[in-house]
Amino acid sequence: MLTRRALLAAALQAGSRQTELAIDGERFLINNKPTYADRTWRGHKVEGLLLNTRMVQGIFDDRNPATTANWQYADTKTWDPARNTREFVAAMPEWRKQGVLGITLNMQGGNPRGYSPQQPWNTGAFTPRGDIIPEYLNRLRAILDRADELGMAPILGVFYFGQDQVLEDDKAVRRALKNTVEFVLSREYRNVLLEVANECNNSKYNHDILRPDLMPLLIQEAQAITYHRRRLPVGVSFNGNTLPPPEITRLSDFVLLHGNGVKDPARIGQMVRAVRKQEGYKPKPILFNEDDHFDFDKPSNNYLAAVAEYASWGLLDIEGYQSVPVNWGIDTDRKRAYFQLTREITGS
Repeated sequence: MLTRRALLAAALQAGSRQTELAIDGERFLINNKPTYADRTWRGHKVEGLLLNTRMVQGIFDDRNPATTANWQYADTKTWDPARNTREFVAAMPEWRKQGVLGITLNMQGGNPRGYSPQQPWNTGAFTPRGDIIPEYLNRLRAILDRADELGMAPILGVFYFGQDQVLEDDKAVRRALKNTVEFVLSREYRNVLLEVANECNNSKYNHDILRPDLMPLLIQEAQAITYHRRRLPVGVSFNGNTLPPPEITRLSDFVLLHGNGVKDPARIGQMVRAVRKQEGYKPKPILFNEDDHFDFDKPSNNYLAAVAEYASWGLLDIEGYQSVPVNWGIDTDRKRAYFQLTREITGS
């Protein structure tokens, strides 16, 4: 865990921040103003949403020598984590210009082969005890600093199935969570949403504490960590086409949903409405931060269905933004179609 001296040093290095995210009922605010202020599109309210993309490989590295060669760049025939983050940061202004405000990162990355059933690589930021490896922190800081400058709001995930095995026990899981939250708070980032775990009901998680029945404990532990009387907004995601149980919805500061597996856009709307009908629900943002369905040129798609129900939506482009090495530019027809639609919806 970060020592008192380390917390003080981080705060002194942070300087003044430019972007502060807040939640007001179902709306996201940035610097006390609703996102996409006054914007409607085709009769649907856009003001207050957080349209986003899944960019979990922003701080990626692989510490397994047997698999590192999988990620080599075509031009250099080597893998370079510093280059990956440098190119990520360079691409961020264009994403922002196109209307994207949220980017999902993860301390343990994401499957760099998409839906590969085996994950022999070691891509997470944590030691077995749950300490954060300094090189990962440096790369994360570069991204969070740039997001603060650009007025963007990262969704920072902590745990990813297939990589939690690195942590030696449940105590190490809790230490990793605490270290991550303390790092973000101590550097005075005010624009970060915390996703405790990506798809916590995924069967590939090894640690019981990362599964749904104990997830309320971790949510509350993360919410209890404060710095200068400030804490992070906290949520957790579940597998695609799955609703969180009512207790998770009630405890979360924002509700995360995934659209993977949802082939009929009407189901997206059903999921949002079902969350709002859950016992104990009070108005809070509902946010898809992973959906691998596209059809952006069609009159009906998952993106439009979410916006129509006043829920934020996030793109998962496995080939374009998750398979390593990543080209972080807008270089494919799919990416161009997504950003074009985002421009239209947001008026950017």
